[in-house]
Amino acid sequence: MLSSFTTKLALKKAGLPSDILDFSGPARTPNKLKKSPPGPEEINDTNESSWGSWLSVKSLPLSVQPWLNPPPPPVKVASHSPGIGEKAPLDPKGDLVFAGGRRVLLVFLRCVGCAFAQKTFLNLRTLANRHGDSLTCIAVSHSSEQATKKWVDMLGGAWSVRVVIDEDRALYSAWGLGLGSMWYLFNPTTQVQGWKEKGWLGDKVAGAIQRKGIEEKPSLLTSYDEEDGPMTVMGNKWQEAGAFAIDGTGTVVWGGKALRADDVMDLDYGARILLA
Repeated sequence: MLSSFTTKLALKKAGLPSDILDFSGPARTPNKLKKSPPGPEEINDTNESSWGSWLSVKSLPLSVQPWLNPPPPPVKVASHSPGIGEKAPLDPKGDLVFAGGRRVLLVFLRCVGCAFAQKTFLNLRTLANRHGDSLTCIAVSHSSEQATKKWVDMLGGAWSVRVVIDEDRALYSAWGLGLGSMWYLFNPTTQVQGWKEKGWLGDKVAGAIQRKGIEEKPSLLTSYDEEDGPMTVMGNKWQEAGAFAIDGTGTVVWGGKALRADDVMDLDYGARILLA
């Protein structure tokens, strides 16, 4: 094999740059092929372009993002969800207000496009339309407002259900709903039910959003790596769901955390307890 010096000498005689065989760095374009030498911005762009940036999390399809580990919520996840007889957690932002005689059926959804979330939302909408002003039905979504609206429109609209957006999952955390385990999502029951369900609209929602353009809120990622962190537009597959019934005094009278990803919970039973 030729020595390094001999190789460089041979390349010089052939009129080639000495680093032409160096494949460790980014691709190099000879200056002789350009009309003018590269400027400072061009040099910086070359240095910053690498396999790492090309394969960043942000470059993955929007429908894949929900499977990744999401940014942490701004508040610590409560050690447990409020039980029967306990007061509903306070919401500093004022999106959820209880007591005052209002009977509330509150649902924390899984990510938009999920068939189990669809069943839960449709059940809640039916109850809201059936009972009218005697029952306040609220659905909380941790997907973006843009994705949630598109998904709800695909389902025929919210009707009498009030939809609250909690993209940073602060409300979920306050109610003791964090990220589920592998068993929560991949247990045999959930997998069997998943094959039976037909309401998987994630790809359609993602496609519609990408055609229109993503309206992402950078402020949600201030405590996370904005370059490499996943987007929260479509929500997250690992987020736990739940449902609660809160009476007119702001006390929880039914509900809790969903046992599995496919657990849509018996909202009819919760409504009967509230209206008894």
